[in-house]
Amino acid sequence: MALIVQKFGGTSVANAERVAHVADIIANTYRQGNQVVVVVSAQGKTTDELIAKAQEINPNPSKRELDALMATGELVSMSLMAMALDKLGIPAKSLSGWQAGVHTDSTHGASRVKRVDAERLRNELDKGNVIIVAGFQGINKYDDVTTLGRGGSDTSAVALAAALDADLCQIYTDVDGIYTADPRIVPDAIKIDEITYDEMLELASLGANVLHNRSVEMAKKYNVNMEVLSSMTGAEGTFVKEVTDVEKLLIKGVTKDINIARISAMGVSDKPGIAFRLFSLLAKNKVSVDIILQSVGRDGTQDISFTVASKDAPQVVQLLEERKDTLGLQSVVCDNDVAKVSIVGAGMETHAGVASKMFEALGEANINIQMIATSEIKISVLIAEEEANRAVAAIHDAFYGE
Repeated sequence: MALIVQKFGGTSVANAERVAHVADIIANTYRQGNQVVVVVSAQGKTTDELIAKAQEINPNPSKRELDALMATGELVSMSLMAMALDKLGIPAKSLSGWQAGVHTDSTHGASRVKRVDAERLRNELDKGNVIIVAGFQGINKYDDVTTLGRGGSDTSAVALAAALDADLCQIYTDVDGIYTADPRIVPDAIKIDEITYDEMLELASLGANVLHNRSVEMAKKYNVNMEVLSSMTGAEGTFVKEVTDVEKLLIKGVTKDINIARISAMGVSDKPGIAFRLFSLLAKNKVSVDIILQSVGRDGTQDISFTVASKDAPQVVQLLEERKDTLGLQSVVCDNDVAKVSIVGAGMETHAGVASKMFEALGEANINIQMIATSEIKISVLIAEEEANRAVAAIHDAFYGE
């Protein structure tokens, strides 16, 4: 008998027909003699609808009350799923995040899981129940409801799997695994059988939207074996784990991220300590910086360009404009029409020429590279946003089209 945690996203439980289908998947797992804990997201577009309702009442609601409202979507899903299982004769009990013992910090809207008190979960499993837990939510030290932010249900599932020492955490989505590229952009993208935590974390951080990076971080920390698979097809998915058994592909994936902006601080004083002052200012305001490019000094000045998330760009521009004199810079330029295209793969470490092959593919496609960043298992380039899909296709063809 195995203990399996299964997570189903909003698309998988979007309507009565899909709830019934998911209930069949859960029931089949249970009837095979397994203990089952299920994590569900809000149905379909429910979360967006709840946000719209809040905006109708108050364009700037308190984060505490918004969390209380947002958490209701998953409560609906958990109750409906328990009812569907009951109809199939499967003993099931639904629990909210706080009933399931998920304790978080107090950052409303983007809380992090601090611990899971699993006693009640274990008691319900010992009684032979399938447990349906509302994902995306928990409770803080003040007994206030909190939500975990984007991809929060993935994180809920991994946290429960870690607390229960589950044998497997299955993340059911509307795709049947991790692909070497987005199949909507590259129709001949290849499904990957196995991928390491580090590779998956890079892909998730660089724009692959199948798993949220916080859930992968937690899975790596607690060595939770994960499988990403489709709730629609029933086919075996992609396993995410510490070490893969299959022969390593040179690269595991090509991704794009269009939710970024390039900030250029022009005419910055070419003096020691200026870069520290600039980036420490951003750090104090909790702005994460990715690719950085500093020009060669000229006439006592230099230009510093870097990328940030699009949502942070207005704040960054304001911060730099307000401190022009302090930082000794002449102007600030923001470009939102950019994209970051990346390749990821542990195989890069032992293969020469990966970067040149990527750059050759972009050159042959007449796509200009604006900035470059590298690490042991990834290479990222900044290009014009309008070229992003062509770039992904060209790079994928260079590595997999042979």
